[in-house]
Amino acid sequence: MNLTRSSGILLHPTSLPGGRLGEEAYAFVDWLERAGQSWWQILPLAPPDDTGSPYASPSAFAGWKGLLAEPDAPVSNDELERYVAEHPYWIAHWAAFAGGDAIADQVRFDREWKALRAYAAGRGVRLIGDLPIYVANDGADHRAFPELFRHDAIAGVPPDDFSRNGQLWGNPIYDWTAMRQAGFRWWIERLRRTFELVDLTRIDHFRGFVAYWEVQKGRKTARVGRWVRAPGRELFEAARAALGELPVIAEDLGVITPPVERLRDDFGFPGMLVVQWGFYSATSVHALPNHVENRVVYTGTHDSDTLVGWYENTAKAPQRKRLHEELERAGFAGDDLHWGAIRYTMSSPAVLSIVPAQDLLGLGNDARMNRPGTIDGNWSWRLARGQLDGALADRLRAATEEANRS
Repeated sequence: MNLTRSSGILLHPTSLPGGRLGEEAYAFVDWLERAGQSWWQILPLAPPDDTGSPYASPSAFAGWKGLLAEPDAPVSNDELERYVAEHPYWIAHWAAFAGGDAIADQVRFDREWKALRAYAAGRGVRLIGDLPIYVANDGADHRAFPELFRHDAIAGVPPDDFSRNGQLWGNPIYDWTAMRQAGFRWWIERLRRTFELVDLTRIDHFRGFVAYWEVQKGRKTARVGRWVRAPGRELFEAARAALGELPVIAEDLGVITPPVERLRDDFGFPGMLVVQWGFYSATSVHALPNHVENRVVYTGTHDSDTLVGWYENTAKAPQRKRLHEELERAGFAGDDLHWGAIRYTMSSPAVLSIVPAQDLLGLGNDARMNRPGTIDGNWSWRLARGQLDGALADRLRAATEEANRS
């Protein structure tokens, strides 16, 4: 991809003051323009599950009607017919699953979202989406395409430094043999739909396209499982042949092996770097002196603590010492801690720099978006009206220009 050095903010629409599209979304775009930002990164736009997670959606294609600013806006028969004709692969399955005004809601969603996207583009702001690797159990896709899924095993990740039992996600895993025999059509259509809505998309759990952790049904944890190879190269070759250039960010965090790195690099996908993780080891790929250009660098992600929360609750004396030493070395020690860390992150060689809104505001652990492995209390953080003000926009613009990202 032909990305230029730039920066942006991570803020899901549910974290806008009203939690939906409309005037506040447009106002945020205006704020991004004033702040000199080129990107607005979001989480998945699909309907969330009962816990509010957009990563376990009943649809890999539908937009969530809960984001609509005008959920009762009229929809004509011509619009309904046109939408069905333009989305023949998935809309009937979603309508059968969701019922009611499911198709009309998708017309409304696309109408609002595409108008917002055009408004953003006119102000130099592009959109980064997020595509979960898996779908929900018994969701619309699982019901409509049962032949594409395994029925004896579920998804998860093995034990690591953060979880001694691993994470048992419970999503159905793909029958990659069946996917291959179908020409990877389901994945191609899913990517096609994603690229209709955003300019660039982060694919979650990218390493699962090389090998994924399989847990037999009935297990209570993910401790007992096995790595199984996946045909990621064949999939992305088929998708590129059908769709052209793939504007993808590879979420390559966690247990990353050389084959995962080769798949990422052979397709030119930028990987991810998380600066707060780089203070644990000078040899880590996340340590800023080791950064390379074709990456997207973050102060933190939606799954990690905020910068301030990490510093106050997780970082030990060696990490805090390394952070202060690095800020001093880079000339950013005179700022508030979170602001110095933001300027430090933006100084990275990585082509894109993304800061979660919580870090921009210097918020603590109570503003965290998600705590992996927990069910309650996630996905609920929202901005207060006026929290992103003109003074903060001007300060961010100055930092952006300083880092040559404007």
